[in-house]
Amino acid sequence: MVTVQESYSHCEEIIKVHSKTFYKAFSYLPEDKRRAVWAVYSFCRTVDDIVDEGESPKEELAVFKAEFNQFLKGEIPAAEPMWIALQDVFQTFEMDHQAFLDMVKGQEMDLYKTHYDTVEELEIYSYHVASTVGLMLLPILAPEQKDLLREGAIALGIGMQFTNVLRDIAEDLDRDRVYVPSKVMAEHGYTEEDLKNEVVDARFIGAWESIALRAEVFYAKFNETLEHYPIESRMPVQLAAIYYREILNKVRKQNYKVFNGRAFVSSAEKGVLLKQIAVK
Repeated sequence: MVTVQESYSHCEEIIKVHSKTFYKAFSYLPEDKRRAVWAVYSFCRTVDDIVDEGESPKEELAVFKAEFNQFLKGEIPAAEPMWIALQDVFQTFEMDHQAFLDMVKGQEMDLYKTHYDTVEELEIYSYHVASTVGLMLLPILAPEQKDLLREGAIALGIGMQFTNVLRDIAEDLDRDRVYVPSKVMAEHGYTEEDLKNEVVDARFIGAWESIALRAEVFYAKFNETLEHYPIESRMPVQLAAIYYREILNKVRKQNYKVFNGRAFVSSAEKGVLLKQIAVK
């Protein structure tokens, strides 16, 4: 039988491999909260992998949903590290069950919807796949202020998911997904055919920046709530937001060449950003 400690270690390895940004940011938390974040991330990653990498994603997701319903009834559906660690999290913190269910619903959207017409549609999707993560984490990061911080957490999730959309255009195209809303492209005279042909010109930059500037508004809305986080959680959350927001600037510095590789913020650059926070 895998121990709770071993289960948390397993979850840590998952986030360390798949999200260096989140791993770096939340590594500054106290151990109990840090481990809980790893477990929640593992849950999210498991659902995401089923949808993106599964051989029979619809069937596999149906099994996962059934397992989670079993979990919510107080039973561990399988002796897997993720469930064992997550059970400990649910016993330690007052977790928001609905946020987890909404996350699964959001991942399920990718099985049926691959194109978006409006920014408003993209916001709804972003709430389900990204804002829900913030809502999952609030009982861990700020249990006394979770209601006060709810709207800011939702805004941060949308900003981050818009950033994902702008960074991962090529990767999403490989999966026959276009998250850049068709109406945004049309407003700038850009087409999906242009996107598939990897055309980067003033029209593309205009459409890209339209979404990026909207993402910046959501980041700013989150920043308005930052002071209400407990001291021990404030910097990790702030770092996660700053690291992610910086991805937009990286794409800009690379002349919007999103088809030539995935933009990322290096460890050295994260160190500089951390120092900038420290001196404020």
